[in-house]
Amino acid sequence: MSIVGWMIVFCEVAFWVVIVLGLTVRYLFKQKRLGLILLALTPLIDLILLITAGFDLYRGANATLAHALAAVYIGVSLAYGKSMIEWADQRFQYYVMKQGEKPRKQYGMEYAKHNLTNFLRHIIAYVIGVGLLAGIMFLIDDPSRTEALGGVLRIWSLVLGIDFIFTISYFIWPRKEKKKTANV
Repeated sequence: MSIVGWMIVFCEVAFWVVIVLGLTVRYLFKQKRLGLILLALTPLIDLILLITAGFDLYRGANATLAHALAAVYIGVSLAYGKSMIEWADQRFQYYVMKQGEKPRKQYGMEYAKHNLTNFLRHIIAYVIGVGLLAGIMFLIDDPSRTEALGGVLRIWSLVLGIDFIFTISYFIWPRKEKKKTANV
């Protein structure tokens, strides 16, 4: 695996470590400000990945699947980062701190609207990621060195289309709550 591939793994692990540390410091040690600072480090992790991938390409490396995934990772992290932190925060409060509401599953139109919000985030991630991929392809200006990026772009476009179909389907066929059966 290339240095960029390992950096993606490192950044994903670092993202969740920073979130867990931030929530732990915030709630268990009652240090809200320090917890917020730790949570605010998540964009720095994206910047480290961006610099690593950019430097690798600047040194003359061919753009690989790892470089394309770095762009996807950055787009997803920026678009979904806040909601992922909120998701982790709610669960940390309930399961670790024994406070707040139990996270509940959504059904019906509530679930459909939630998926629509996530689809809009997916579009934002796509625009950011495609912008990074297009920027790399423009700066390198050598199709033979950026071939892998175009393949990821096509696959991500297909995934976005499939996500759109699923999102619309939840409005047509809303998700229903499973009926609980009584044990006899």
